[in-house]
Amino acid sequence: MKLLRVGTPGQERPALLDADGTLRDLTGLVADIDGTLLADAEALGRIRAAADAGALPVLAGAAPRIGPPLARIGKIVCIGLNYHDHARETGAEPPAEPVIFFKAPDTVVGPDDTVLIPRGSAKTDWEVELAVVIGRTARYLESAEAGLAHVAGYAVAHDVSEREFQIERGGTWDKGKNCETFNPLGPWLVTADEVPDPQALSLRLWVNGELKQDGTTAEQIFPVGEVVRYVSQFMTLYPGDVVNTGTPAGVAMGRPEPKPYLRPGDVVELEVTGLGRQRQVLARA
Repeated sequence: MKLLRVGTPGQERPALLDADGTLRDLTGLVADIDGTLLADAEALGRIRAAADAGALPVLAGAAPRIGPPLARIGKIVCIGLNYHDHARETGAEPPAEPVIFFKAPDTVVGPDDTVLIPRGSAKTDWEVELAVVIGRTARYLESAEAGLAHVAGYAVAHDVSEREFQIERGGTWDKGKNCETFNPLGPWLVTADEVPDPQALSLRLWVNGELKQDGTTAEQIFPVGEVVRYVSQFMTLYPGDVVNTGTPAGVAMGRPEPKPYLRPGDVVELEVTGLGRQRQVLARA
């Protein structure tokens, strides 16, 4: 299933995109798309049965804004330097263990919402990523297979980053990762049953129509199941938590000088196989 949330910011309502590309209203079945729903197999089963029976009403009216596909996100765990080609382009050694940092849930915006370049920024960068959404409480998992079994679904994430803030200003990476609007998510949350192999997905990103990133999750140093297993050794993952699993080669930071960092008015488009497409216009904060 492709689950999403539509409407003005803060007023989104749950919906489903059916096989014909029609938006269907879920408000009669569920209150929202969140961790509570993802942990409830019976509720998800009712949605699936109603969709299969053609019993869900069409979402009436003009094409609505698409918001983030997940409400009330608990935490966003991010994995850095998780692609062999991205490590090579930045001159970094592949890490022996996953590199973990965090994004605050309030960085999340809709897939087509405006992304704001922070005040004082000269090095705002793009990063297309596969986002993993947790559906079962995960703690001290013993295998990568168990990690995958705790995944409710997948989405496109844009891990926007300010490289000067992240690398040159001291401390941890968090200053360059948590600026407002720095995590567009969606358009859909695609349930795990529709993604049989998360290590066989293409990721692409364009800036002003020019292809910048063209990678595959097969290049991940730590595959999705292993990432979830590993993270569960250090913190408990709950339904509705999100894990951003890293970006492939092609970011501005990895390019020759002068590096083509983002500027107001730039248009970024990104997609992951089967998970939909995003489009953002950059503006000043």
